[in-house]
Amino acid sequence: MKALVFERFGGPEVLEYREIADPVIGPDEILVRMQAIGLNFADVYRRKGNYHLAGKPPYILGYEGAGIAEQVGAHVKGVSVGNRIAFADVPYANAELVAVPKEKAIPLPEGISFKEAASVLLQGLTAHYLTKDSYAIKQNDIVLVHAAAGGVGQLLVQIVKLLGGRVIGLTSSKEKAAAAQFAGADFVFLYNEDWKQKVLEATNECGVDAVYESVGSTLMDSFGATRIGGTVIFYGMAGGDPAPVDPRMLMDTSKTLTGGDLWNVLTSYEERVNRSQELFRWMEEGRLHMNEPSVFALHDGQEAHLYLESRKSTGKILLIP
Repeated sequence: MKALVFERFGGPEVLEYREIADPVIGPDEILVRMQAIGLNFADVYRRKGNYHLAGKPPYILGYEGAGIAEQVGAHVKGVSVGNRIAFADVPYANAELVAVPKEKAIPLPEGISFKEAASVLLQGLTAHYLTKDSYAIKQNDIVLVHAAAGGVGQLLVQIVKLLGGRVIGLTSSKEKAAAAQFAGADFVFLYNEDWKQKVLEATNECGVDAVYESVGSTLMDSFGATRIGGTVIFYGMAGGDPAPVDPRMLMDTSKTLTGGDLWNVLTSYEERVNRSQELFRWMEEGRLHMNEPSVFALHDGQEAHLYLESRKSTGKILLIP
């Protein structure tokens, strides 16, 4: 099979598209011929050597995608050759063929395309647990979403809205503000403004009920924009490490700081399927929309990585074998 591989850590130039051996599946695995592969910043971090990679080179990136079952292991029940399969957390996805463990194989409804599945799963499942588990959105909650034009950000905006909340989004440019507004944000402010004051003014000086904080360096300002008794959900630090939080401040203001990580939630086949099916149902009902992805051929992986790192995209980037 052909795959996008690399032998050493570095920039996009280390990626090579070449022939390697087909994966050999075990009795509890499914061999999936990939139709669409999601590209994520985690792939960039692994390519650079910031994230741990198991095994020895050549390394293969990618954890998210969708395709067609081509071979089924002897112990696998309920899956047949030709079935449509998606996954969010299976390694070595940047290839024509991927060995997918049965417990990570998500059945893909006919109404959801391969490209849609590869666009929504990692970011959509993240937004799902953040709004259902880390902080359960309630009717009329006012929520502040950082990086509201990003992949997770736009999904957070939409899910908060469909669960009955209202959204204030934060973005870095007017162009990205338009994307957040299109996703459904009620207000959008820019980072180069006095956004904390604007959030307070928009909430009659009370502050928001919850903040989805993915920047890190803005953590203390997020607390300043949160009402007494409100919650800050920390799930990323794209803008740098957060300042230490004084627990006395939490006590004095009755505020809550909580964290979230998708891999603490996707702990079983049932969790993967139930959460994915809710995302797919929202999409089929027209309540959750995905931007048109930017599509690159898998052999153009270098270009796709360059585009992702440019931070010019507001939608998903897909690789197509």
